[in-house]
Amino acid sequence: MRYFNTEGVCRPNEHYMVRLDARLKTMKELYVDKGKYFVINRGRQYGKTTTLMALAEYLKGEYIVFPMDFQMMGSANFADEQIFTVKFIGLMRKLFSRKKEMMKGIDIEKFQETLLLEERKNGSMDLMFESLSRLCEASVRPIVLIIDEVDSASNNKVFIDFLAQLRGYYLDREDSPLFHSVILAGVYDIRNLKLKIRPEGEHQYNSPWNIAASFDIHMSFSTAQITDMLGEYEADYHTGMDIREVAAIISQYTSGYPYLVSAICKIMDEKLPELEGFADGKCIWTAKGVDEAVKIMLRSKTTLFDSMMKYISEYPDLKKMLYTILFQGEQVAYNEDNHTIELARMFGYIVDDGAYVRVANRIFEMRLYNLFLSEEELANAMSRMAKQDKERFICDGRLNMELVLKRFVVHFTGIYGENDTKFVEDYGRKFFLLYLRPIINGVGNYYIEAQTRDAGRTDVIVDYAGEQFVVEMKIWRGNSYNERGQEQLISYLDYFHQNRGYMLSFNFNKKKEIGVKTITVGTKEIVEAVV
Repeated sequence: MRYFNTEGVCRPNEHYMVRLDARLKTMKELYVDKGKYFVINRGRQYGKTTTLMALAEYLKGEYIVFPMDFQMMGSANFADEQIFTVKFIGLMRKLFSRKKEMMKGIDIEKFQETLLLEERKNGSMDLMFESLSRLCEASVRPIVLIIDEVDSASNNKVFIDFLAQLRGYYLDREDSPLFHSVILAGVYDIRNLKLKIRPEGEHQYNSPWNIAASFDIHMSFSTAQITDMLGEYEADYHTGMDIREVAAIISQYTSGYPYLVSAICKIMDEKLPELEGFADGKCIWTAKGVDEAVKIMLRSKTTLFDSMMKYISEYPDLKKMLYTILFQGEQVAYNEDNHTIELARMFGYIVDDGAYVRVANRIFEMRLYNLFLSEEELANAMSRMAKQDKERFICDGRLNMELVLKRFVVHFTGIYGENDTKFVEDYGRKFFLLYLRPIINGVGNYYIEAQTRDAGRTDVIVDYAGEQFVVEMKIWRGNSYNERGQEQLISYLDYFHQNRGYMLSFNFNKKKEIGVKTITVGTKEIVEAVV
């Protein structure tokens, strides 16, 4: 039976996965058939390797495909060009010896000449490319070179020389033919190698890869693609799920990030049946099941999250930018020339929404919020107060959000009431999340609606034991602004099918009335807290 896979390459005969046929067809027609050299650079676990292996299989009818993985080449193999040449040709020999069908169309004599460079161990980069050129020229079918994890070698001068040779032959391809198409894949965009900066300094190499065509194909999964994948699962297991609804919820959490989609489905399929309340597929494959799977994933230690924590630690400006976006509602204009923004985009942590950057998906937001809040939780007085009061907020397993707001007003006023306006504007909403986190931790989740997060307003959606609470946090800008905020909250309540909403206003008017009151707007109730 097939299963959801999060470890390594996905194969359609073994795993439930999004079908790649349309993507492969587009890549072939737009890039490979036209002899393009291009780079696929996406964040960790974004489906690059799966796509490359599927593309190699897809192309083999018309092309001879030579797929490599630079992770198979240790750093010692980049010590000098002779060692690199021997290793590169050795990998080619092993590949062709394992897959005899790849030899169809290869000129055997020219192939043997190329292999001599490995046997004699005296090859140079120039000799290797001259030999490869003769091999490609004599081949009946065009040869395509695919290299995965290419950025693992991008700190090495030998690799720079390798790219320079590819570029030189590409520009002179009429007289010196080489590979018909070259596809490189990695996290870092090797078209601009100076982006790969380590703490000890910056690499000053100019890019030898300015021949690369822009790769503009979306690799995230659409809701329709997730729906089709779940449809295949449903055809096997007959859970009775509402396929479109479950796919839409998974898409809302992940924005189609391939690993996150597969991870949520894998947890639902393999882990939820062990939990109380999820006795069968009909209970599991629901909105409640997705929420529970997300909660489990956010507590899990994964390679993807480990990489995120590593990069945030290595690049303080990256951490600072994400922090100000999340907590202070700062709108950062997208600029690809800004090093920090470009790093965040390459790692897959942000996307360009047309004008400003935003965190790429709700899962990343929640993980980052948890990180930033946990770093301050122990030293924060609001968190300590929440932990002291925690038991009183839960009654018969249900969260009393109105009481949470009432106690928050009391504690915030007592601790921070005398601070200046700027301090409260910058940190007030963060303090509410610091107060909320220990109360719902372990049972509930929260996330921020990205489209409402700005300098004046932020909507928090709290899930606790199957109940949802919509809390609007905003800075007081006058009565008319407050009324617009109520209207926006009501529209959100309609969206979530709720009759009661919550509003937390940070008011700097000296005549403000601190406290909590309930107002009725049409058919909706709004519990408004003012500090």
